[in-house]
Amino acid sequence: MKAHTSETQSTITPEKALNFLKEGNQRFVNNLKANRDLLEQVNATREGQWPFAVVLSCIDSRTSAELIFDQGLGDVFSIRIAGNFVNQDILGSMEFGCNVAGSKLIVVLGHTKCGALKGGLDAAQIKGLGMDNLNHLINHFDPIINEVIEEGEERSSKNSSLLERLNQQNVKSAIEDIRKLSSTLNNLENEGKIKIVGANYDVETGAVTWL
Repeated sequence: MKAHTSETQSTITPEKALNFLKEGNQRFVNNLKANRDLLEQVNATREGQWPFAVVLSCIDSRTSAELIFDQGLGDVFSIRIAGNFVNQDILGSMEFGCNVAGSKLIVVLGHTKCGALKGGLDAAQIKGLGMDNLNHLINHFDPIINEVIEEGEERSSKNSSLLERLNQQNVKSAIEDIRKLSSTLNNLENEGKIKIVGANYDVETGAVTWL
């Protein structure tokens, strides 16, 4: 497979971009990696880049978007932050990826057994460790935890049902924030120029399910 050019990028629709990632994950799960000359892709992209998708994922070492979607150099913008949530800087990166660089798809990718979300559930213990910036990060998940936790339910990372509900709602919340906080991206989606979708990566199987 060769790197995308401005010409090939211009022919990609949001639906095609989504299918590229779905097909790539199928190859990954079945250990059928596409044949790529990475050095050739380095040479092909030295004057510019034309990725077809923006993927927001967690920093978890098991969730590299290029690997689990079997993509090459110049194919995707990869944005990573613990807990795959959005802030103004991430929204700016997405706006650049789609409105300036021409990407056709935004994927918010959560994953099972997310350590950041576990930290949000176990916030009382984490805060006792004295890491101010980590405390700030996990506080982000409190409103979402309050949405999904049931009355009398144990707030703990050991509660696997709660953790997975939180994971999926966190992805949905990030998508809502993208649409609400970026008029640029919201307008692009309403005009059919991009899609904004959610997905979940299973760290046990390597499979991505689409929400």
